Formats: sequence, structure tokens, C-alpha cells
Amino acid sequence: MSEATDQLATALFSELLTADQLIRGRLSRALPKGMELSHFVVLNYLAEHREERTPAELARIFHVTRGAMTNTLTKLEWAGHIHIRPDWDDARRKRVAISGSGARSRDDALSAIRPILRDAVGDLGSDRIRAAIPVLRELRLRFAASDSPSKPAAG
Repeated sequence: MSEATDQLATALFSELLTADQLIRGRLSRALPKGMELSHFVVLNYLAEHREERTPAELARIFHVTRGAMTNTLTKLEWAGHIHIRPDWDDARRKRVAISGSGARSRDDALSAIRPILRDAVGDLGSDRIRAAIPVLRELRLRFAASDSPSKPAAG
């Protein structure tokens, strides 16, 4: 790689990582009391996909360790936002589904963060956002493909 490419890559990832921290902080502050960003993303996924998943599948989907996912699921179950049941086909596994309370909490969270997201897209412009999404998606897919199961990314 040339020095110019190194500098470009460093600038890009510096911006991405700083933006990630700022976005996470802003959204976390806007979420309903007691809800963490990790709770919201799991509830949002379960609400959008409407099918049960195993804790291991969710850990893979979100690129976190099984322990981190178990911690998040334990908190969500305690709050009544998800149901965890035995897998009838494989007694070693469990199945996770969103509850009615979880769906309502996810909707409340979306209502709280949508204005933040809408303002950001409005300020930057829909055309610029549409142009950025394919590049960001390709970066995500590149890192997801190289993410080995034994070394999940922090999340």
C-alpha cells in the first residue's frame, strides 16, 4: 500500500470509529429508561424477523460472544421482553422469541430514536446517504467474512 492509501484508510476508519461512538452514545441516551442499545438491537431484530432463534444464532448474527448474548438475553427475559423456551427438537438448545411487552418496548425505543435518525438523514441529504450505504455495507460484509467464530467482534 502507498502512503496516500494508508493515510486514506486511517482517516476513513478514524471517522467510522468516532461516528460509531457518537451515534451509540446519542441513541443510548434517547432510549427509554433501563433499555440498553444491545437490548434494542436484539428486540428490533426479533420484531423484524418474527421467528425464534437460538442464543448461539443471535450471537453469530450480532458478532458477539455467546456469553455477551446470554447476558443480554437474561436481562431481556427478566424484563419480560422475550420468551426463552426449550428447543423441542434438541434438548441442549433454547429458542428465543420476542414477547408482546418486548414488541411494545421496541416500538417505544424506535419512537425515541427515529427523530435523531431522521434529522441526520435530513441534514446530510437522502441522495448522499443512499450513495454511502453500498460502501458501508461492503465494508461490513468484508469484516464479517473475515470475522472468525473463535474471535467475535466486540459489540
